Amino acid sequence: MTFLAFHEDERRAQALAGQRRAGRVAIRPFMPDQHREFFTLLPYLFVATIDTGGWPMASVLTGPPGFVQSPDPTTLGIGALPAPDDLAAPTFIAGAEIGLLGLDFTTRRRNRANGRLVAIDDGVTVAIAQSFGNCAQYIQTRTPSPRVAAGAPIERLDHLDDAARALIAASDTFFVASRSRPGIDDGGLDMSHRGGKPGFVGVAGDTLAIPDFRGNRFYNTLGNLLGDPRAGLLFIDFASGDILQLQGRATIDWHPEGSGPAGAERLWRVDVTHAWRRRDAFPFAWRFGDYAPTTLATGTW
Repeated sequence: MTFLAFHEDERRAQALAGQRRAGRVAIRPFMPDQHREFFTLLPYLFVATIDTGGWPMASVLTGPPGFVQSPDPTTLGIGALPAPDDLAAPTFIAGAEIGLLGLDFTTRRRNRANGRLVAIDDGVTVAIAQSFGNCAQYIQTRTPSPRVAAGAPIERLDHLDDAARALIAASDTFFVASRSRPGIDDGGLDMSHRGGKPGFVGVAGDTLAIPDFRGNRFYNTLGNLLGDPRAGLLFIDFASGDILQLQGRATIDWHPEGSGPAGAERLWRVDVTHAWRRRDAFPFAWRFGDYAPTTLATGTW
């Protein structure tokens, strides 16, 4: 079995965190059959792309179950494109890198796949370069029901307004897009999930304070942010369908002192520089299930 090595900045992040791993142990240059089958079950897919300024952009694609298909272990066909007003739409160009996160909120199962866009028409074809599963920690269960999303014109925010801060402060889930710096072998884009109790993301002005709870010890996101601190964030209001997309620069406190949320091993902060809101854009109604046991063991700001 061929596994990929951790890249230089991931190894550096592991060392700063006091963790060392001999290899990626679960990151393959192809998708195993169970991952290929999993993606076909999903009605949504979280994606990371790069805008014209080199910033990671976090977004989500939606469609009926089966809109993602895998004709072979190194290919995903996605039968959807971003909405025209999604800031990620212009980033979908042939040859561009993409990071993918498949997450089933009903089962807490999640798998990641990274690669390049090789063809774009009514959807996209992705050549997969990395594939790996993630644990079920900090994932809250929710059951979706399809609905028609009315959508409203995109709102560009000069600063986080009260509604944006309220959404962030109430969130138990968000997504982060990051990229490795140029020159890194086996790097690229990553799309990752973060979860906790409502209030686990602190927000003051245009700065977010995010606890880093114990995870899979890979440090894909934090390793990327060591090399390139630019991040894209995605928050979803599961009640209203509002989507908040952010970009900002991250700094990491590897050994924080003082009183952070219970369970936090590190803290990272994002100074938000760009923000957009799309109201009623996520075409699902959701019934909340329960918090993950790991979530219940953590604290809030």
